[in-house]
Amino acid sequence: MFLVLDGAAEVAAEAARHILRSAAEAVVSRGRFRIVLAGGTTPLAAYRLMAGASADWSRWEVYFGDERCLAPDHPERNSLAATSALLGRVPIPPGQIHPMPAELGPEAAAVAYLALVEPALPFDLVLLGMGEDGHTASLFPGHAIPEDALVMPVHDAPKPPAARVSLTPKALSAAREVLILVTGAGKRQALAAWRAGVDLPIARIASRAPTIALLDPEAAGSQTG
Repeated sequence: MFLVLDGAAEVAAEAARHILRSAAEAVVSRGRFRIVLAGGTTPLAAYRLMAGASADWSRWEVYFGDERCLAPDHPERNSLAATSALLGRVPIPPGQIHPMPAELGPEAAAVAYLALVEPALPFDLVLLGMGEDGHTASLFPGHAIPEDALVMPVHDAPKPPAARVSLTPKALSAAREVLILVTGAGKRQALAAWRAGVDLPIARIASRAPTIALLDPEAAGSQTG
């Protein structure tokens, strides 16, 4: 399902509302809420909105879709940005926040994170963005993605740093719902390719799990529905 909202701010606001609503329902149904967070400008805007909300934060379990192989305190780490916007501002128990140990290097980080991810499946909600080249998490078009793995090392990312670790489509689609945020005119071509059936990583995930994509008019262009 593709929903076009009035702008990037509205996409962030609707994402925040959707996540909080899903969290409340998951806590009632299963006693906990397992979410995979994404990096990027619009997800971070949603996190900042969520930080001021009332929620049963003690029942949240937080995972990450990908990470750059940088020091834990590096400003370009997804985990650090999420901590600044949300995780450091709400009372989620630290032991329930699971950053990727990407500072270990791609292979070691993938092995370590697999031990956390495998027993957590299925996730309750996976949040994703999409890059201008159509990548999501650290899954890049035209790059080999193992079909059976849940976590993969990445060595040749076309965006720096080249070394990363990422959940795979198999893990990201093992979710009760996937919420994808796409904003900005730079995403229009990749979004059109996805909707036309091009085999992008985002399309592999969306085809395997209940998915809602929230778009702004700049990304959607003339596309609706």
